[in-house]
Amino acid sequence: MTLTFHWFLPTSGDSRNIVGGGHGADVVHRDRRVTTRYLRQIVTAAEDLGFVGALTPTGLWCDDAWLSTASLLDSTDRLKFLVAFRPGLLSPTLAAQMATTFQNQSGGRLLLNVVTGGEPTEQKAFGDFLSKDERYARTDEFLAIVRKLWEHGDPFDYAGKHLRVEQARLVSVPDPTPPIYFGGSSAAAGPVAAAHSDVYLTWGEPPAAVAEKLTWIRKLAADAGRTVRFGIRLHVITRDTSEDAWREARRLLDALPPETIARVQEGLRRSESEGQKRMLALHEGRPEDLEIYPNLWAGVGLARGGAGTALVGSHREVADRIKEYADLGIDEFILSGYPHLEEAYWFGESVLPLLARENRWHHPAGDRSTRQNAVPFAT
Repeated sequence: MTLTFHWFLPTSGDSRNIVGGGHGADVVHRDRRVTTRYLRQIVTAAEDLGFVGALTPTGLWCDDAWLSTASLLDSTDRLKFLVAFRPGLLSPTLAAQMATTFQNQSGGRLLLNVVTGGEPTEQKAFGDFLSKDERYARTDEFLAIVRKLWEHGDPFDYAGKHLRVEQARLVSVPDPTPPIYFGGSSAAAGPVAAAHSDVYLTWGEPPAAVAEKLTWIRKLAADAGRTVRFGIRLHVITRDTSEDAWREARRLLDALPPETIARVQEGLRRSESEGQKRMLALHEGRPEDLEIYPNLWAGVGLARGGAGTALVGSHREVADRIKEYADLGIDEFILSGYPHLEEAYWFGESVLPLLARENRWHHPAGDRSTRQNAVPFAT
């Protein structure tokens, strides 16, 4: 199976240190401001290196994902944008129309990451006062309406517990239909993911925990008469030697004062997200014993919400861990690093070629080496 790799757009800022934020965490270490010029460097590098897409986050702690990615379309030719958005903060008809516009005007370069939202304080700031289970129920209705709109059939009515539309229809539909990426570890999240996602996402837990979660979603999807693909969200620190990689991990950890870790952890403990609770359980707020599985480091989660683990090691070790997750059924990897521009090169120029030689990965643009090395000598 050929693996797919995506990178990340740091629309909250970037740094040579771990950038906090999300899921109730304070934002720390934003040494590189969010500018279109800097984001353009990241997306052009990601495209050249062979990443298929770039995840763009959503929330009060970062810039808007729709506007940020739309501003970068002309900077790239092939790269897709995995736009995170929250159902319930806009109407399903408007969301379907926005996605259609983006997809058709970009030439099919939209991927959609549905984020139901696990932080009640942030949801209320957006004007959303539903409980967590109610938010997942609304997401189910939301995606049912969006899917129906994308079929380009007759105008239709829909009346659910949370959402209602009358005579809803779009003038045009997206071509192709954007794949829906969906994560969630709670009992309320599973059935919604199984019913609507094309790619189910998990954060980087040890392989045994990931395998258990994939089995759970496979069963739910089969019960719904569907199959889904699987992806994983991880950070990465890859260097020429394992010692160099772990030295960088220790440097990142040393840049976090104990009071910063304590403050961030206090905010994260208020999260309603089951996935965030599982991330916290991997380190319990302690800066010791953070290698929770060979080459899997939980240190990132001390300073940021959401994905809190990183693959750390030599290029060979990182490639081997990726293959281990792939053997569980993961075929899409959404990665990031600090800083995002430099780490994209570390991974893209060192790990991806190892996977290519083992026929686990192919550059989306085909065999670039032939074109790059061809020299038109005069005869």
